[in-house]
Amino acid sequence: MSEEKSLNFLEEIIEADLASGKYKTIATRFPPEPNGYLHMGHASSICLNFGLTQKYPGFTNLRFDDTNPVTEETEYVESIKEDIKWLGFTWKEELYASDYFEQLYEFALKLIQKNLAYVDDSTSEEIAKLKGTPTEPGTDSPYRNRSVEENLQLFEKMKTGEFPDGAKTLRAKIDMKHMNMLMRDPILYRIKHAHHHRTGDKWCIYPMYDFAHGQSDSIENITHSICTLEFVPHRELYDWLIEKLEIFPSHQYEFARRNLTYTVMSKRKLLQLVTDAHVSGWDDPRMPTISGMRRRGFTPESIRNFCEAIGIAKRENMVDIGLLEFYLREHLNSTAQRAMAVLEPLKMVITNYEEGKTEEFLSENGPDESAGTRKLPFSRELWIEQEDFMEVPAKKWFRLAPGAMVRLKSAYIVKCDSFEKDTGGNIKQINCSYFPDSKSGSDNSGLQVKGTIHWVSAAQSLLAEVRLYDRLFKVEDPSSEEGDFKDYINPDSLKIVQAYLEPSLKNVSPQERFQFLRKGYFCVDKDSTPGKLIFNRTTTLKDAWAKEAKKKA
Repeated sequence: MSEEKSLNFLEEIIEADLASGKYKTIATRFPPEPNGYLHMGHASSICLNFGLTQKYPGFTNLRFDDTNPVTEETEYVESIKEDIKWLGFTWKEELYASDYFEQLYEFALKLIQKNLAYVDDSTSEEIAKLKGTPTEPGTDSPYRNRSVEENLQLFEKMKTGEFPDGAKTLRAKIDMKHMNMLMRDPILYRIKHAHHHRTGDKWCIYPMYDFAHGQSDSIENITHSICTLEFVPHRELYDWLIEKLEIFPSHQYEFARRNLTYTVMSKRKLLQLVTDAHVSGWDDPRMPTISGMRRRGFTPESIRNFCEAIGIAKRENMVDIGLLEFYLREHLNSTAQRAMAVLEPLKMVITNYEEGKTEEFLSENGPDESAGTRKLPFSRELWIEQEDFMEVPAKKWFRLAPGAMVRLKSAYIVKCDSFEKDTGGNIKQINCSYFPDSKSGSDNSGLQVKGTIHWVSAAQSLLAEVRLYDRLFKVEDPSSEEGDFKDYINPDSLKIVQAYLEPSLKNVSPQERFQFLRKGYFCVDKDSTPGKLIFNRTTTLKDAWAKEAKKKA
């Protein structure tokens, strides 16, 4: 009998809240800012927020934190929705912080009326200087004691566009000597004459994140507002604003980020990779974005299983990307269709096989019999992998070499009789003979061979572009290394080869996933067409990087 999985700290809190009757149902939200594409860090948060309301009675809202019109675009909104759906989750309401601009403005007026907020004419540099330091108290702004009436008038003029960007801000009146520097009269509103992707030019003042976040949670009756650890210092302000506004008491909880090895998960750094053309775009298959991973061939199940396995904690740590690849291989091994593809072709001629003759063999489509079979054409000329022939065989070499025999997967046993080289000294062709009574499934030859290799019939083969993707960085934590993180980009993270594929792959569609026998897992790229097939390597069959790490140890 398997042990029941222990609860994480958030589940313990929720179960206690439900048991005490504090809530009958819970409500969470996923609140991305639409200023970029989601990455694996967001995937962890998505799985957490939606997963909790799948496990416990309640719902999850999708709320776009669109309070900064300069960086936000509809393109990002659509990509975020697509990513969440692809991961397998459905939100109750699609909401936007901009939906609440009028209500947030009324909240700001309430704070002014209670003499808990004031309009400040100080520049950002002056405000920063007056804030003090963690060990030294701040100094009151010279505008802090404006009357309620004057603040109401000035805030109204800010709203109607009478002041330029940066001329004034609205600040909460809390305590300039507070130990938590975020409580030293934080800015609630700033002037920004910019076109908003949803509200157009209606507003020229926009709430800061700290003002919009907790109040939006409260408007939606969110019971458990889950953030990452960097928001721990913000929780005090979150609670202060809700208390002073006397609104629904949403509460914030924090969990630790999980960073992945051999990549970066900062939107700023990912944007640099895109703008500096180190990658082809946000959905480049080497990127840790959800759209990039989807294009590469990751499955939503593998990502969800990975997020569940690493769990959540209160301390940040680095997770080996090999663990994510483990869950990917585990899922693809049970679901991916099988096919044969030769990525570094070497011509094999079966000299005793009749010219012009073609026969068909059956091969399994998947990991078990339920997947059915497909037909593989076989002829005199085949493509095999260059690495499956060695002119001078190494010790315990079980593939082809002069005089050596192997089985061709699902077909015959062949023996290498000779080979030919081009003018550069490279092997261009091997000549073999086959044993007619060694047919797979009805072998009466009595021959014993230790090696089996894959192949593709040359006459019926399909030419395809195959993109061999690897890890984007050479080091485990590029952000912690000296110098520019981009200096550690892996120059071998993409290799493009022209490969030969079996003909059953002629009519594949984008996002179909295959295990190319002995080579790894591959996915049909979105740019693939019947006239130009393009496959992306999703992952190898084994963790080659673990092998390299062992060598260095």
